Formats: sequence, C-alpha cells, structure tokens
Amino acid sequence: MHITTIAELDRVRDDARKLVTKRALVSAGASAVPVPGADLIVDANILTKLLPDISNRFGLSEKQVQALEPDRAKQVLLIAANLGNGVIGRSITRRVVTMLIRRVGARYASKSLLRLVPFAGQIAAAGISFGAMKLVGNSHIDDCYETVRRTLPA
Repeated sequence: MHITTIAELDRVRDDARKLVTKRALVSAGASAVPVPGADLIVDANILTKLLPDISNRFGLSEKQVQALEPDRAKQVLLIAANLGNGVIGRSITRRVVTMLIRRVGARYASKSLLRLVPFAGQIAAAGISFGAMKLVGNSHIDDCYETVRRTLPA
C-alpha cells in the first residue's frame, strides 16, 4: 500500500492496533495454559507473523522497501535505524523475534514465576503476556507510523 496522506496513515495505524490487540489476546490465552515454554513458542510464532503484517500494512515490508526508488529506500531505512527499529524493511526471522522477546525479558521471567502460583498466577501471567505483546506490537506500529510520516510530502 502506498500511503499519501496523514488520514490514510492514521487509518492504517488504527487497524494495526486492533490487530495487535487480537494477537495479544491469543498470547494471553497461551500464557494461561500451565505448560512450561508453550507461551514463548506461541509468542514467537505470533510475532513472526504479526511484525511483517504490520510492516506490510504501512508499505514497509522488505519487498516493498526494495521496490522503492533507491534514494527513497535509503531514506526509509535510515529513518527506521534512527528510531532504533531494525525490523522495518527487513526480513523477520526467528533470531529477530528472539531479540525482541529479550527486550521484554523481565516480563517473561516474572510471568514464568507467577505461573507456579495456582489460578491467580495464571491470570497474572496472562495479563503480563498481553501487556508484553501489546508493547512489542504497538512499538513497531509507532516506528512504522513515524517512518512513513517523515517521508510524506509536507
């Protein structure tokens, strides 16, 4: 998709946020299941699909950025790098997802410990998982939004 106005950009952002909320609910559900490690596997799978989907909605997938004029592609990657986002315009691999999960590692560690407490711990773990997934997804949305906003004509 080629976004040309702030109104289009806002609509894409709002749709992407709804998608993140849906995926965060799936993540929370997986965290409520008392199987060690299942939540990390589910979260990795969710992020492996979610992040490219978000990038694609903003016109910032690897393929879309490669199709841009060289100067514009360079500009997009430079803006993304300045925002600290190494995902925009790049292929999303398990290694990249693992790096993103490590950023919210303290949440995952506390979630694992909470799961040991029957019932209340599982509910708390689900809440933490939901929050962590929203944090990663919405952060990527914000970076995509800002990258596209900076490339729009004034």
